[in-house]
Amino acid sequence: MKYYPELVSLGCFRIEDLKSITGSEAAAKALSRAYRKKGYIQTVRKNLYVAISMETNQPVPNRYEIASNISDDAVVSYHSAFEYYGYANQVFYDVYVTSQSRFHDFQFDGINYRRVNPRISNHIQQGPKGIRVSSLERTVIESIDMFEKIGGLEELLRCLQLIPSLDETAILSCLEAYANGFLYQKTGLILSAFTHSLRLSDSFFENCKMHLPTGKSYLYNRSKDFVFNKDWNIYAPADVLKLITKGVADYDAF
Repeated sequence: MKYYPELVSLGCFRIEDLKSITGSEAAAKALSRAYRKKGYIQTVRKNLYVAISMETNQPVPNRYEIASNISDDAVVSYHSAFEYYGYANQVFYDVYVTSQSRFHDFQFDGINYRRVNPRISNHIQQGPKGIRVSSLERTVIESIDMFEKIGGLEELLRCLQLIPSLDETAILSCLEAYANGFLYQKTGLILSAFTHSLRLSDSFFENCKMHLPTGKSYLYNRSKDFVFNKDWNIYAPADVLKLITKGVADYDAF
């Protein structure tokens, strides 16, 4: 167990880290084999390892640390970022990671790690122990963009209920990066239900309206009981907040 305390301190590591510790690649590979056999470390995926706690027999690093170490540009994003910030209504067994570096989705310790191609390269927060997570504003915009595929509308609305405030400038910056009129529509409609709780100004919504497409859109593909919202030129539920006050029997985004 000579090197075990150092590996516990690292949490996540690669062969290159073991080489720095042991002094040679051959010694690093030998240490990896020996420690895996003894249960001191486990393989997450190719060339990514975690230290295992002797007390709990569980990985020392948490899911967010592991996700941030999948690639050099990996960022915890979407609903997983809401979970990290403590603004999620539910905790999923999926961790969503944006990364330009391609990797196949994989499972480790009961958690599915899923790659999503990033549309935004900035608005990243640095957390402790090497965690990289999308900013709260980026998380909101990415989640609005993909709610039909990740999490569902009801869960998104419940997450938004928990957020105390948002930075309007940062939201607009994220929207500008997407350059998608439909996303401006969806963002304006959904966030207008949280105008007071998120402390959003009239000028913010006016800015969003400047980018609306001319064509009419649907908030999502289940259009039962939709009405036309002339402010946002979109067909949607008359009151999106009723989706979480009464529940949604006919909507399932999974």
